[in-house]
Amino acid sequence: MVDYIIVGCGLAGIAFSETALQHGRSVVVFDDSSQTSSTIAGGLYNPVILKRFSGLQNAQAQLDKLVPFYRALEDRLLIKVLHPLPILRRFHSIEEQNDWFSASDKPILSDFLSPNLVTTRFNGIESPFAYGEVLQTGYVDTEKLLKSYTQYLRAIESYRDETFSYIDIIRNSDFFEYRGIKARNIVFAEGFGIHANPYFNYLPLEGTKGELLIIEAPDLQLDKIINSSIFILPLGNNRFKLGATYNWVDKTNNPSPAGLAELLQRAREVLNCEFKVIQHHAGIRPTLADRKPLLGRHPEIRGYYVFNGLGTRGVMLAPYMAEELFKNIEDGSAIAAENSITRYAASYPLTDRN
Repeated sequence: MVDYIIVGCGLAGIAFSETALQHGRSVVVFDDSSQTSSTIAGGLYNPVILKRFSGLQNAQAQLDKLVPFYRALEDRLLIKVLHPLPILRRFHSIEEQNDWFSASDKPILSDFLSPNLVTTRFNGIESPFAYGEVLQTGYVDTEKLLKSYTQYLRAIESYRDETFSYIDIIRNSDFFEYRGIKARNIVFAEGFGIHANPYFNYLPLEGTKGELLIIEAPDLQLDKIINSSIFILPLGNNRFKLGATYNWVDKTNNPSPAGLAELLQRAREVLNCEFKVIQHHAGIRPTLADRKPLLGRHPEIRGYYVFNGLGTRGVMLAPYMAEELFKNIEDGSAIAAENSITRYAASYPLTDRN
């Protein structure tokens, strides 16, 4: 008997698995590598919506959870994945500078937006209007994290590299059985794969396709993350990650010529140096129209839970939301209304699903 079967080993699945393990619970994680968004993600954490210079709800609490969570993972896995690094917003005009200064005076943003202009000139980047610095930012190497955590789960015999079959679940009065594994709860953390889930596919997760590039640019001298019409993330050895696109129509994980053309156009608007494309990646972010997570128990079936909808901020949201869901399951603590699947209760078809 295990405490949790977890379906999906992206950022959500890892965060819930690690939260459960840290609290002395046992897990078995199923994953078939069909969802790529966590693997190829930019991995940025940033408490500000830079498009509008607006704050995020509970941003400081999420950051306070983020750092010790990923540090603990580094200690467990003996790797380095958390990289604190300033994000510099590249201003496009004097008006945007003024909007920044106004925003930095707001209580919700004063801890995150520096009031001082950054006038550093980075070789390879045009920046006639300087930069604004976002504080308490950085990135997580999601590809390394997912690979290392999967290896760790294999080592403790808690990982199954297979597609989860919903029809093979056998429900008993107080536990479930799946292919010889007995479990008290099942947490579905499948990302965009939720559409194949007969228990939670009523939830309106739309998904946005994102594409990004790895480029090589020997003349680009950059040791900060740049946010402009694209983000530019230094990886070392003259390599940089550039992204990302947003496509609400194409639901494939295949890199597209249109996505490549868009990224190259945006890159050339910012960079004034030569670069070469090394890799081109794509994935479907698990996103909802309201940009909020999906947490909670199935409307009818006890022990079935969903953890999804982390969207573009999975690195920052995953540890905080995993704890919120874990506490809800273990001791009945309430899930915040804006994160709970109960906000979509009217969408649930009241048929005999159990």
